[in-house]
Amino acid sequence: MSLFRRGPKRDPREVVRDAEFSFFSEREGGVFRSQVRQAFAEQGLEVTAYAGVVTDSAGRQFGLGNLAAVCHRDRRGERGWPVLIRDHVGKVLRTMDGPQPLEILSEDEIRACLYPRVVAQETLPASISFRYGREPAPGLREVLALDLPEAVQMLGEDALTDLGDVAELRIRAMNNLRALPVEGHETVRRGDGTTFEVVLGDSFFTASRVLVLGELVPRIMGTPLAADGALVALPFRHQLAFHRIHDAQVIPALQAMAQFAAAGYEDAAGAISPRVFWWRRGVMTPLSEPDGDGLRVVLDGEFRQLLERLVQDED
Repeated sequence: MSLFRRGPKRDPREVVRDAEFSFFSEREGGVFRSQVRQAFAEQGLEVTAYAGVVTDSAGRQFGLGNLAAVCHRDRRGERGWPVLIRDHVGKVLRTMDGPQPLEILSEDEIRACLYPRVVAQETLPASISFRYGREPAPGLREVLALDLPEAVQMLGEDALTDLGDVAELRIRAMNNLRALPVEGHETVRRGDGTTFEVVLGDSFFTASRVLVLGELVPRIMGTPLAADGALVALPFRHQLAFHRIHDAQVIPALQAMAQFAAAGYEDAAGAISPRVFWWRRGVMTPLSEPDGDGLRVVLDGEFRQLLERLVQDED
């Protein structure tokens, strides 16, 4: 997965936008939904397409948000959509209609593919309870998930009943997260000398590695984080950005990462958060907020004191 890549040819931003997915034009949205209906029909299932979902005759709903974002970002443009959509629909139906993992996998197999996943609270299905999940930061929720060959299945409270103690399951999941390979790492360098690091990969748990940031950073950079911690951003599931705090460069880094996070979040599959957070000893404090079409930096009192100290140290 490349951090910077040439985008596909798209309709100009000036044309009428799709009401549900503003990264599509109205025409692109129509083409997308038509191809989704066709892909389901090829699987023998007639569906009705609405703005953000399709439904079948049994009342099952299939969300379109992630698939729409994947199509929008594919470098081939519209010519690549049919294959992406058919592949996605096939996987969804095989997962839903086939035997359920919790029914056919052994206890050891389940624990081997168990991971913690950080997601946006608003994306969790309302029909499933995730009350056991921690809140690593405002608006975010950490849940347990199975990394299966064709899907990632988030586990609700009811699904965990027969698997054992949630705290013990989380320990196993965190160990699995720590053992993941680092698929990619790039340093973003700005013209003013500002830098920050981006971990990226195809794994659905790349951004979730913020949960083990204190161990991940020395693995990548060779040295551990200082006591002041780091700036972090997790715009979508395949990216985790961080800047180690050690001098006043944290000020322009915060502005740069706020723009990076907001841009990555806007049209990504698996979007998590457009915010930048202050990570310190595992605690995440939000430092930026979306503000209309722009960004607003929000600094709490303790972080202001940190900035003042870093600036004074350079005088």
